[in-house]
Amino acid sequence: MKPKILLVEDDANLVELLRYNLESAGFDVVQTGDGEEALMLADEEKPDLVILDWMIANLSGIEVCRRLRRAPETASLPIVMLTARADEADRIRGLETGADDYLTKPFSPRELIARIHAVLRRLRPALAGGALDYAGISMDTSAHRVTRDGQAVPLGPTEFRLLRHFLEHPGRVFSREQLLDAVWGRDVYVEQRTVDVHIRRLRKAINGEGEGASALPDVIRTVRSAGYALDREAH
Repeated sequence: MKPKILLVEDDANLVELLRYNLESAGFDVVQTGDGEEALMLADEEKPDLVILDWMIANLSGIEVCRRLRRAPETASLPIVMLTARADEADRIRGLETGADDYLTKPFSPRELIARIHAVLRRLRPALAGGALDYAGISMDTSAHRVTRDGQAVPLGPTEFRLLRHFLEHPGRVFSREQLLDAVWGRDVYVEQRTVDVHIRRLRKAINGEGEGASALPDVIRTVRSAGYALDREAH
């Protein structure tokens, strides 16, 4: 599953250059040059990182950054800010507003990608590959193995992908449509109720086979009219 980047930049030539390099580096890219649309996309697309230009339409990058940090759903979303402002005071302002890194123009795409990887390793180590851990659940993505509290958890391919997506974004609520896009892919037609079927299978696998009740606490939270989340407080 490719990490998703929200690219907020209104320079068409720079967008084309960055999109090419980001996609070549293994990222999915969603792009806008509008600050208000960036906030909407951050909520709808659930990106793993935002590349945010300071000077964009409708809302400045600083204001977008500030609002992302205020919203609980995006408060921990990694943000790399781009700007032509090289003054120390501007860099400090960007970082104090909530940016995790700051890159001044002009810059090389290779440096930006290196900065992105560094931020993801620091803030989203799950996306660096290897092992994912949350609430006693451990996934070895290389060996394709899952355990909970040390006990093996057998999963089908779809349940494995579904759990991996949850483990990469613990605590975040995903709608059925978002899970379909992330796990099945946008080019595949699957009915939304299929998500419910696989959620039930995943629950049964990771919660155990208790008599009448799960042997282990349920860590998949159902949010009415919203979707599902992997949450240690679900039960």
